[in-house]
Amino acid sequence: AMRRARHFDERAVTLQRQGRLGVYPLFRGQEAAQVGASLALEPHDWLVPTYRESAAAITHGLPLETALLYWRSHPAGWSFPEHVRVLPFYVPIATQLPHAVGVAHAGSLRGEGWVVLAFVGDGGTSEGDAHEALNFAAVFSAPVVFLVQNNGFAISVPLAKQTAAPSLAHKAVGYGMPGRLVDGNDAAAVHEVLADAVRRARAGGGPTLVEAITYRVEAHTNADDATRYRTSEEVEG
Repeated sequence: AMRRARHFDERAVTLQRQGRLGVYPLFRGQEAAQVGASLALEPHDWLVPTYRESAAAITHGLPLETALLYWRSHPAGWSFPEHVRVLPFYVPIATQLPHAVGVAHAGSLRGEGWVVLAFVGDGGTSEGDAHEALNFAAVFSAPVVFLVQNNGFAISVPLAKQTAAPSLAHKAVGYGMPGRLVDGNDAAAVHEVLADAVRRARAGGGPTLVEAITYRVEAHTNADDATRYRTSEEVEG
């Protein structure tokens, strides 16, 4: 699954350079976090991505051609197959999180038994939507797992300039839910932590906030010049 994800990313970059895709958010370096987390879900569970989770989406069953057509802005990519429980890629920052909690809460009310895995970047945790979603999820004990992929930057803003918390996982305490910190470059570790969180949510234990420490090897998107805010030595290190 990780090899397929990397190949998808590389092909998408090539297609964008050929003018066959629009702006594309690369995920190279974050395959372990996305794939390890997605494999902790059952087919009937829901996955709610940001714009960078192409690897997670195709791992959860989104056809490769649908993902490519989406990034090509082709109408055939705007509607995902009904049997694939993946919400559309969200470009506005953190707006997907209240939707994810809504899906989770609706599942509880209807007795569907599904769990929702919601992705967000480190920058997204500074948005008001993230606060509202985390608070609502905890109060209503919604079966949702929040996975923060901390790749070090919110576009050009490093983590140290947007939060004074010792870790993003620490913020879970204020919402009344468990917080877990995991090596986002270790697929097995991510899978273990996410599988525990998914089991807890499915059993009625409520939400969990997981922070996966990873690194954004490429630029924010292929329209971004990352050399303006970080050095090549940092990336190579």
